[in-house]
Amino acid sequence: MSSLQSSGATRLSLISRARTHQADAWCELVDLYGPLVAHWCRRFGSDAHTTADCVQDVFTAVYKSLGRYEARDCAGSFRAWLWTITANKLRDRLRAERHHNQARGGSSALIGLQAIADPYNDDAGLSDQDPTSSDELRSLMARAMDQVRAEFEPRTWDIFIRSVVDQLSTQAVAEQYGITEAAVRKTRSRIMRRLRQQLGDAGDHSSRRMSP
Repeated sequence: MSSLQSSGATRLSLISRARTHQADAWCELVDLYGPLVAHWCRRFGSDAHTTADCVQDVFTAVYKSLGRYEARDCAGSFRAWLWTITANKLRDRLRAERHHNQARGGSSALIGLQAIADPYNDDAGLSDQDPTSSDELRSLMARAMDQVRAEFEPRTWDIFIRSVVDQLSTQAVAEQYGITEAAVRKTRSRIMRRLRQQLGDAGDHSSRRMSP
């Protein structure tokens, strides 16, 4: 059974490395969550140009405020934090556009903007839950898996895939690879913790638990 390669890149979480403004970590973070932020923007009516601008605004805000984020060791904690930032940026842009259209007297445009604005009604407040679809969640997880895969030896990764992605029983995976069921569960747990860490949902203590 193989374990994480002990490279410096795996000793600290992605969030911890991004906080210190490491260029490679920042690129990973944007590659990981940028498509999701763009999806959120498009879902609430942004065109391609506005979406690109909004994504840039969101990650500028993340860059400035990442030091205040604390992982909660639960699924989706970073995603929820990122959604709050995105929703605020969308609301700011929507208000600016609505004000611009009111100034021009564009009643038909205003009606359309008001329809889009419903999720951001100040009286209703912002939802605590992000609007991520199941397809987008799967895409996010796939990107995270691509980013951490090289940290594991092929056999370890294959055991994880057979158990989690292919959803074979623990017994079947153990028999296929000639290992114990406990070893399968340990591998599955180790890589899932690493993925939670990559997604920003677990701190650096997770990597210490996974050290050989």
